[in-house]
Amino acid sequence: MGSLKYTAGPLAASPRPPLSEAQEDYLKQVLLLGSEGRGTDRLEDTAPVSTQTLAERMQVRPASVTGMLKKLAELGLVEYEAYRGVRLTQAGHRVALEVLRHHRLIEAYLHQALGYGWEEVHSEAEKLEHHISEAFEQRIAEWLGHPSHDPHGDAIPSATLELPQNLPNRRLAALQSGDRGMVARVATQDQDSLNLFAHLGLKPGARVELLEHAAEGSRIRVGKERYLLPASLAQVLWIHLEDIDHANPA
Repeated sequence: MGSLKYTAGPLAASPRPPLSEAQEDYLKQVLLLGSEGRGTDRLEDTAPVSTQTLAERMQVRPASVTGMLKKLAELGLVEYEAYRGVRLTQAGHRVALEVLRHHRLIEAYLHQALGYGWEEVHSEAEKLEHHISEAFEQRIAEWLGHPSHDPHGDAIPSATLELPQNLPNRRLAALQSGDRGMVARVATQDQDSLNLFAHLGLKPGARVELLEHAAEGSRIRVGKERYLLPASLAQVLWIHLEDIDHANPA
């Protein structure tokens, strides 16, 4: 990832050599899986990730995951114990945040500068995130005006790897009839789902009202239109409620 060097922490004697793309990908996925359902990438909010879950996400055999986690543990980037899952260390968390910063800045740049659809940017960013320099990252951030979130509403770590303060939000599936709010985040990279959300006007910043939950899905109002949203999509749509007192994450 450019010329970035990784250290084990404040007591590290010397910087480590750059990590491989695969190692960076593992660290990023441990963070994303550990924080899934919480809408935050803060280390203290993450949960341990099982080897099987990580293998399914990386599309490799569990034995391959175990081997990689042992290497990352030796580098001081993860805490791993068989049958108890894996968590990032402070050093590993910083690496994962740097990869996420590259990824989400690239998504924002492709969307705003080059006119890519929000359903297209993820796959392109996956290819580019390991290959941009820190100088290029800075130029992108400056051109974009140092954005705090990507096109899907995911937080972009700052240049110092600090995360912006997110507004409290809940999944649409966890709301009560009559709840109203603003779309804060769309937590999927499935192109067909994103195309549907865009067609319905359900992008970050859009206002939505939950009418009712039904067996077939969630009935919502967006502007003057009413829609029936399948339960699977109601799970990935995160809403910042108008009534803050109702907005405990769920």
